[in-house]
Amino acid sequence: MQGTINLRQKLITLPSFCTIFCIGLASLISAHTNQLDGPLLDTQSIVEESCKQCHNDAILIGNMSLDNFTVDKAVENATISEKMIRKLRAGMMPPPGAPRPSEEALDRLASELETKLDENATHEPIPGGRTFQRLNRTEYENAIQDLLGIKVDAGDFLPLDTKSANFDNIADVQMLSATLMEGYLRAASAVTRLVIGDKNATPRETTYKVPRWGSQTEQVDGAPYGTRGGVSQVHFFPADGEYTFRVSFHHETTGQLHGSAPAALHTIENPEQIEISINGEQKAIFNIDRWMHASDPNGVNIRTDPLFVRSGHHRVTAAFIRKLEGPVQDLIAPHDWSIASTSIADMYGMTSLPHLRDLAITGPYNVSGVSEMPERHATFTCNPKSVAEEVPCAKEIISQLATKAYRRPLASDELQALLDLYETGFADEGFDSGVRTALEGILASPNFVFRFEKPPENQNPNKKTYRLNDIDLASRLSFFLWGTIPDQELLVIAESGELSNPKVLEKQARRLLEDPRATALSSRFAGQWLRLQDLNRMHPNVRTYPNFHDQLKESMRRETELFFENLVREDRNILELLTADYTFIDERLATHYRISGVRGNNFRRVQYDGGTERTGLLGHGSILTLTSHASRTSPVLRGKWIMEVFLGSPPPPPPPGIPELEDAGESTEGRLLSVREQMELHRADPGCNSCHQTIDPLGLALENFDATGAWRIRDRDVVVDATGELYDGTALTGPSDLRDALLNRSASFIRTFTENLMAYGIGRRMEYYDMPAIRRIERDAILNENRLSSFILGVVRSAAFQMKTVAPRMSNSQ
Repeated sequence: MQGTINLRQKLITLPSFCTIFCIGLASLISAHTNQLDGPLLDTQSIVEESCKQCHNDAILIGNMSLDNFTVDKAVENATISEKMIRKLRAGMMPPPGAPRPSEEALDRLASELETKLDENATHEPIPGGRTFQRLNRTEYENAIQDLLGIKVDAGDFLPLDTKSANFDNIADVQMLSATLMEGYLRAASAVTRLVIGDKNATPRETTYKVPRWGSQTEQVDGAPYGTRGGVSQVHFFPADGEYTFRVSFHHETTGQLHGSAPAALHTIENPEQIEISINGEQKAIFNIDRWMHASDPNGVNIRTDPLFVRSGHHRVTAAFIRKLEGPVQDLIAPHDWSIASTSIADMYGMTSLPHLRDLAITGPYNVSGVSEMPERHATFTCNPKSVAEEVPCAKEIISQLATKAYRRPLASDELQALLDLYETGFADEGFDSGVRTALEGILASPNFVFRFEKPPENQNPNKKTYRLNDIDLASRLSFFLWGTIPDQELLVIAESGELSNPKVLEKQARRLLEDPRATALSSRFAGQWLRLQDLNRMHPNVRTYPNFHDQLKESMRRETELFFENLVREDRNILELLTADYTFIDERLATHYRISGVRGNNFRRVQYDGGTERTGLLGHGSILTLTSHASRTSPVLRGKWIMEVFLGSPPPPPPPGIPELEDAGESTEGRLLSVREQMELHRADPGCNSCHQTIDPLGLALENFDATGAWRIRDRDVVVDATGELYDGTALTGPSDLRDALLNRSASFIRTFTENLMAYGIGRRMEYYDMPAIRRIERDAILNENRLSSFILGVVRSAAFQMKTVAPRMSNSQ
């Protein structure tokens, strides 16, 4: 007995103890039963024979024991039951190498657990709850634009949002701090300045940088036609006055470098030129000195004389005059190329074209006043013509803004407090200053920054749940579908008390879905669910992927957003995320995908030819790039992404001491190893194999796509081998087989999608008690061909969306 205990302890210390134990156990189990492969076992026997062998008090694999678990008491162990259902539906249990009952038997076990949990939920639903939410960066930007008609970058004022369950709107991680509150105060002050202007503005410099990874051979968005490269930004000029503009260049691109000849296109007869334009109108143009260098007194900078500009938002562009149509010959290699690498040893980054580094705007000088701006005109709904009209006008402006900002009717004491702020500001500099002070108070108010949902005053203390009032329900609906504050129509209906009527609520939800602001579901929900933000950190190695640049990366992101946006707009089946034989691309991305017939920068729908491997999201460059490393593909990252994003079953973290995959190792023949060959060496370590045999086949099926999503047939002179075997025994030979395998597990895919949609819509992580509602949404959606609206309306109809659990009261000692 003691020897058995010691053996168990040794097994537990091994990283691969799960697989080693289960494989060793297979022969023992098969010796006394042949029923594991048939449908004859009852569900409890499946648990006893297949599950408890690894999940017990002695071994505790996955930190879960089933020693005291029985199927008939699934409700009493709901947390464990839901974990079992998740793994069973994804086909991940039993693990590879362990005895596996028939799919029918495993499906029967999952279905029985679901039935018991779902039936119990109909009697005792738990809607869950959260204390409050605050406006995150994106919601703040959207709310300001809807409220005041201006665009701001909340990143200039607010710290990064904390993410949980993939999303940045999860309430319980939205921590408060002095730094955060100071950020909201600074934002309020800056925003009011943008709306009203500032005749007392003092000179300050704002710099717009051009990333080294950006190609400067193409026209940038917003720049005038006939230009290339540079930067184009909407800049706010706080007052009428004079401003100077400075442009600087990467000195490696402006002339002589390391003894090389001057750039080919830099000639006295035809010098490179850069222009400064405001709203498309040329304000200055400069010839670029081919001999300018960082060691010069002015470095590689050019400054304009002071230019008069009126207050307001204006598009400022610093861009090169296009001198040549067609391909541009690089001095080193014929690539359309950024200067992401400027290594002298490799001689990378030397191009025939100068590259802009940044644009700086400084001012104002010699301020002469503040012009009437569109933002100001929209905010000042009245203009007093006499002293007697000032207070009534201020009251009208403040009342309208505060009602919209607070997303509810304004109380009389709240209005008076804001009028007091107006009087304070008025005493300083008059009417404009008074309105600005009151507006600053509105934007800094907790009523704007936070979304409180209070229980009704007459709430029965013995009742654990309550229904949201219509005002709070309107905000939930608007922030879910639009990512911003409710519009006037939704607020009016909420104030009337009709929004909680199921028919009215559904009608409003459908109206919001048809509005252009519903694109937030693609940029916000889909973008975060699919981890598109990870593209920001991806900069593929320029030596290996010289034609990859920021504009291509942005096209990849836009493709995926437009694809999801189309699903929303056309209310399509969400399984098209896996099966769609079409996509949305521009010329830049079409060239990368080797798709002919696409010209220009406008995105358009393109139907794939038959037999393409780019079907669905798994063919999108965005997904394939963000799941790679800078210098190579990563079957591990791709497999892990599929497990997490599509199947909702992330792999466990690697045990400590596991070695990293060696990059660019050599074979016995002296050549570089392919990624697959490196993976095979890595998996030879028993401590690595247990997890990798589940993760790797998913990622290896996509090996024909390189680290930038381009199709290839060889990896480091080795023919790509995308074959493998899925954890449930399914054979894979490439992307098509992988998609078919995921479609065979469509229930798991749909459930994961629904779970993420509901977490985003409600603003909290999903718990075990939410799963019955999620399964109900799935069942209802099947009746409507899995159309996207079915899932969205299912979330809106759910108790978790319309109700809350009463938060426990804290004692005085707490």
